[in-house]
Amino acid sequence: MKIAFNEATTLRNSNLQQDLEYCERFGYDYIEIRLDKLKEYLRDRAVPDLQNFFGHSRIKPYAFNALESINFRDEAGFRQIKEDLIFLCEVGNAIDCKKIIVVPTFDIGDFTREQIKTETVRVLRVLSDLALPHGVRLALEFVGYPNCSINTFRQAYEIVQATDRPNVGIVLDCFHFHAMNSRLEDLRAADPGKIFVFHLDDCEDLPAGTLRDHHRVWPGQGAIHLDAILTVLREIGYGEMASVELFRPEYWEWDAARTIRTGKEAAERIIRRYFPLQESN
Repeated sequence: MKIAFNEATTLRNSNLQQDLEYCERFGYDYIEIRLDKLKEYLRDRAVPDLQNFFGHSRIKPYAFNALESINFRDEAGFRQIKEDLIFLCEVGNAIDCKKIIVVPTFDIGDFTREQIKTETVRVLRVLSDLALPHGVRLALEFVGYPNCSINTFRQAYEIVQATDRPNVGIVLDCFHFHAMNSRLEDLRAADPGKIFVFHLDDCEDLPAGTLRDHHRVWPGQGAIHLDAILTVLREIGYGEMASVELFRPEYWEWDAARTIRTGKEAAERIIRRYFPLQESN
């Protein structure tokens, strides 16, 4: 299994250029590039600068994170989603980054689960059609908050199955899996080929429904049963990558080098119990 770094972990104490340099220094295999950090980077630099970096570096891009609030959008909002998708596809073609994470909308009102499924399938098929000519895959990330329209693994996986497109899969995030009591049985029944991205994290010991992103902690330092999740992933045959993703303000106050180094060390301690750690070519 290869180790990736998600830029949310240094959201307030670094930028894309610095994240790339430190991830290269500390031996990560992949990076998940945040859309906001990418746009900031391109104010002063150009896509060929990214091409040059990845062309001469060990670390490679794995996914863009994220197109947010994709379902139940008005016309203008959905137009922006599609524009950002095309932008990321074009950048992805240049730097060989072929996955985009997509996130559902919060606080949508009183829609039934079936209405949410119907709307999200519709949206994913539209986005899938735009992404497919670029060879880009879309990874739906459920969010373990009560007010998110898609908040459990099972709900998200059922939507992915109903969408029935080869370039549409799911994000498995340990925090979101734990936060709304997603079930290991549902993960065990999943096709590992449909898990496009795996986020590794941990969190404080709070009841289901009350956890928020700022409660995340380094893998192995919290209440999530990571051993159980990793055991199931090994059983079903998933072993591609694990990406460290935290939103903890405490860690944003650290020097970025310390944050990135600590994330790599914490991830490796957990992952090597279940998977061999692979190196990029």
